[in-house]
Amino acid sequence: MTLPTSNCANEGATTAMPAMRSLLAVARQTACIGLAMAALAPFARAQTSSPAHALFDLRTAVLASSQPPPRRYGRPNYSDKHSNPDGSPKYTYFAGVGVGVPIGNTHAYETPGYSFQVGGGRNFNQSLGVMLQFDYDHFGLQGRTLGNQEIVYNYCPPAVISAGQCPAPITNLDGNNHVWSFTLNPKFTLPSKGALGAYVVVGGGFYHKVTNFTQPQSVQQCGTFGCGFYTVDASVSHYTSNAGGVNGGIGFTARVSQFSTMQLYLEARYVLMLNQQRTGYTAQNVATTTYTGFDAYPANSNRTTYIPIKLGFRF
Repeated sequence: MTLPTSNCANEGATTAMPAMRSLLAVARQTACIGLAMAALAPFARAQTSSPAHALFDLRTAVLASSQPPPRRYGRPNYSDKHSNPDGSPKYTYFAGVGVGVPIGNTHAYETPGYSFQVGGGRNFNQSLGVMLQFDYDHFGLQGRTLGNQEIVYNYCPPAVISAGQCPAPITNLDGNNHVWSFTLNPKFTLPSKGALGAYVVVGGGFYHKVTNFTQPQSVQQCGTFGCGFYTVDASVSHYTSNAGGVNGGIGFTARVSQFSTMQLYLEARYVLMLNQQRTGYTAQNVATTTYTGFDAYPANSNRTTYIPIKLGFRF
């Protein structure tokens, strides 16, 4: 292919002044580049064969080549001592209150009560965290539980009855039960958009269960203006049980503000305390058992199951 270079061959043969010579050389060189591009790329636009347009295209190409390569924007990295690379906070704390509901066999002995929890932990990313928490769940006792316990406490062997040495019977028995625990709980946050979210939590740890039986007693108290009587719940006896346990449940969150990481949460869990039933006195065997120990409420060591429902803040 023959290139039209007849005008380019004489680009240095001019006797004009130096400034004019430079301008003419640039113009001729630009025209040569435009003609060469038109000959080598016939599919180019027709207007690029013009020296003026060629100069414009050349100038555009030079400017484009001088620009830095485009930046590639991936997921931002927020990693520091307070945040993970995905922007989630590294540490979280929470506190909540609610109700505890006995279920299964536990419901035969206990009634719903109040509960609270506090805790905190480490978030590894937006989806996974591990929480260490303390829970306290307080329950009442069923009426039949109290009635059966009165039978146990007021039993008097026939020989003692014959001797007239039976103690005064216990009446108006009352009582309560509570479980406190320290547990380690992995938390899995489900993908979500906007201010609402959900998570799944599982875990396990140490559980301590206590049942107290009380009886109202009138107590005299004296002060500056004289003496008076008031009623208190005097302890009759209490029973404890220690065991490992597991829990699992689901929770829902709502961000308080778009400018804050604080969340309102509502969660419910299933709790299983893995204690083992002990031998002891019951209303059914107190007159016939050969047991000679001190456990008058072996039901405290039964397998314990309940559902705590908590409402609180996470920040």
